[in-house]
Amino acid sequence: MGKLEGKVAVVTGGNSGIGLATAKRFAAEGAKVVVTGRRKEELDRAVAEIGRGAIGVQGDVSKLADLDRLYATVKEEHGRIDVLFANAGFGEFGKLGEVTEDQFDRQFDTNVKGLFFTVQKALPLFAEGGSIILNASIVSIKGIASFSVYSATKAAVRSFARTWTMDLKERKIRVNALSPGPIDTPGIDSVAGSKEAAGQFKAGMASQVPLGRVGDPDEIAKVAVFLGSDDSSFVAGVELFVDGGMAQV
Repeated sequence: MGKLEGKVAVVTGGNSGIGLATAKRFAAEGAKVVVTGRRKEELDRAVAEIGRGAIGVQGDVSKLADLDRLYATVKEEHGRIDVLFANAGFGEFGKLGEVTEDQFDRQFDTNVKGLFFTVQKALPLFAEGGSIILNASIVSIKGIASFSVYSATKAAVRSFARTWTMDLKERKIRVNALSPGPIDTPGIDSVAGSKEAAGQFKAGMASQVPLGRVGDPDEIAKVAVFLGSDDSSFVAGVELFVDGGMAQV
């Protein structure tokens, strides 16, 4: 029997990278999975890859009407939520003094506002004793040049894990932040702007990781399974780093 057997799991941004790897792991561990993504073709491919009756709901977490549609589908198909991985998010480089208002708003709209309402709107469907996993980042505690806005959004995510643990303690819902280090995902290519730049960026990041490499999305997914399952039944309010030691030493 899988570690998430019979549970209903929702993964935002489940169409690629960490979200897709986690959705696949959740399904393999027995969960009924619902994933979101903004791009329909990519989302359809992801749902086929996840298999096991996974459902895809196209939408943007920064748009509250899309979240309402997501949870209406979850309610109709499954009636409840046991595990939520609030994963959707992105970052952009922007040197202080050059950041535009649009860059600032895009990142805060998705990474903070979108994540906040992803969780808040899920609560009516949440079973007692469920698990909420917030995708944060090592940048919540590290200073990386030209990443100030993204880092601020992830510091907010880490703060949510603490306060929501207290807000939801009567319902025995555990809230934890999962903070990846550099992970080899399509998101790195898009942040870097080209495959060549992405390669250089990843090599630079790998040189700062004690384990000497960037991580694989499945290495994050395995930890998300732990946080979503009863294996972590006494873990709440933490920021769990999965970073090859980059932010630890």
